[in-house]
Amino acid sequence: MRLGLALGYWGRGPDPRHLELAQEAERLGYDSVWTAESWGSDAFTPLTWIAAHTSRIRLGTAIAQMTARSPTTTAMHALTLDHLSGGRMMLGLGLSGPQVVEGWYGRPFPKSPLTATREYVDVVRQVLRREGPVEVDGRFHAHPYRGEDATGLGKPLKPITHPLRAGLPILLGAEGPKNIAQTTRIADGWLPLYWSPTRTDAYEAALTELPDDFMIAPMARVTVCDDVAEGLLPVKAMLGFYIGGMGHAKQNFHADLMARMGYADEARRVQELFLAGRREEAVLAVPDAFADEISLVGPRARIADRLELWRKGPVTDLLVLAPDPQTLRVLAELNS
Repeated sequence: MRLGLALGYWGRGPDPRHLELAQEAERLGYDSVWTAESWGSDAFTPLTWIAAHTSRIRLGTAIAQMTARSPTTTAMHALTLDHLSGGRMMLGLGLSGPQVVEGWYGRPFPKSPLTATREYVDVVRQVLRREGPVEVDGRFHAHPYRGEDATGLGKPLKPITHPLRAGLPILLGAEGPKNIAQTTRIADGWLPLYWSPTRTDAYEAALTELPDDFMIAPMARVTVCDDVAEGLLPVKAMLGFYIGGMGHAKQNFHADLMARMGYADEARRVQELFLAGRREEAVLAVPDAFADEISLVGPRARIADRLELWRKGPVTDLLVLAPDPQTLRVLAELNS
């Protein structure tokens, strides 16, 4: 199981520790470093900065939001950074949810998310292969555009720049069973939001036929500490925000996933508290057991024991959310 460093997205401003953490991860032999975006900092710019200050570690977006860019724009970002980094780029994509798609990007959330995702990946693949002009007669992504307001002057184009790698890896952030199953057919890897090594049956049906070298790369917060309950508080804060705030009461993919993993009543309660403005209560309502399943928290010996569960399953890459260089070093030693 390879190790990756997940840096996420910025809060109020850039985190001055991120570059130091990425460089330390490279020195420790971590395979990859990943950035993200929500509705603030973007995923590609920080990754480019890290690329300029490292030499070996692979670079991934986990995730870049599809609605933020047309698929050809995303392909341009990916092929450009792949050239600049010497072939280290991995493109992680996700559709996000209606709250972000319509509220932040001002775009309609697709009525058929699977189709929209499939068309998007098709366009990106065509750009990277550069076998001919990009042509897709899609429901959500048409190249050339042929809508009622089209001029009729658009023509199929292929990228001026020759991509460094036609097979640049594409990974998808997918949560629903059908979306996960499609991911195994059209992508090179899957970026699970939550992964419990003791509940792999929650994904079993969608992962029946995995291609060779298919990546399964979940994120997990890792904290070396004596007090497990205290160490779990940042995990619970993240879960409270995602389950309670990253979606609508009627449609929240994160809450649905928690429910499928055996915590339906608890997910509903977290949502109710968060949407009522009782955020601290919502965080405390996240079960310690669930937060513990999807993270690695506690003394070194406890983390070592639990890490074995992750190594025994289908996970190929563990993307580590770690607060400091010492935690990165501990995990590298335990995984060696």
